[in-house]
Amino acid sequence: MAPNLRSLFSKGRNPASVAEPAPPRFIEAGGRQILLTIRENARAKRLILRIAPDGGAVVTVPRRTPKRTLEAFLGRHRGWIEERAGGERAPVVVADGSSIMLRGEPVVLRHMGGRRVSRLESGTGALLVGGLPDHFARRVGDFLKKEARADLAMAVAKHSEQVGLQPRTMALKDTVSRWGSCTADRRLSFSWRIVMAPPFVLDYLAAHEVAHFVEMNHSPAFWAVCRSLCPRMEEGRAWLKANGAALHRVRFE
Repeated sequence: MAPNLRSLFSKGRNPASVAEPAPPRFIEAGGRQILLTIRENARAKRLILRIAPDGGAVVTVPRRTPKRTLEAFLGRHRGWIEERAGGERAPVVVADGSSIMLRGEPVVLRHMGGRRVSRLESGTGALLVGGLPDHFARRVGDFLKKEARADLAMAVAKHSEQVGLQPRTMALKDTVSRWGSCTADRRLSFSWRIVMAPPFVLDYLAAHEVAHFVEMNHSPAFWAVCRSLCPRMEEGRAWLKANGAALHRVRFE
């Protein structure tokens, strides 16, 4: 039988005994040790994570939640805890010598001058950016938008073929509130920053919006369609929830 969390909250099973508090536990976030409080609630139906006024993280768990379930939950939400409890992280400024993510892998940015072209250098993990230094950040952004459009077009085409419906249009934006959208007449919109995420995350996002071609809602039927298009749906959702904010910290100005 899998270990459960009862030992974290009390000793023994005697109702008359006074529960002893669990020893303090911390989780690393943003280079700091954040106090982690685990609270068992008999009425809880799922694990709930919030940030306390003192900056610590609090997890409410149903009774007899297996320890491995808690650990997996914390692993998926470590980025969320870091973003909200670990203090404000400095934005990533796009400049010569800095590093950003592309398809989930780090890419070093290098200004090469000369022609106004940008290209990935095989074997070095570097993005070589041409043109004037004043246009460096904009050219990096343009390169990412081009790559995002190609990757999303391929993913959307694959999923559209599976559902037997094609999109009317596909637009790229730099939205903060949502990663993608789909209208009733199948007009798609995506945040181009998704190209910085691992490919399975981009694939999930494309599948999510194409699934709206069939179900214009978030009903169980919708999630069934989405899962059939993207078997790694849960993993993609969890990655975006935990790490999506980091993609918005990259500044292209």
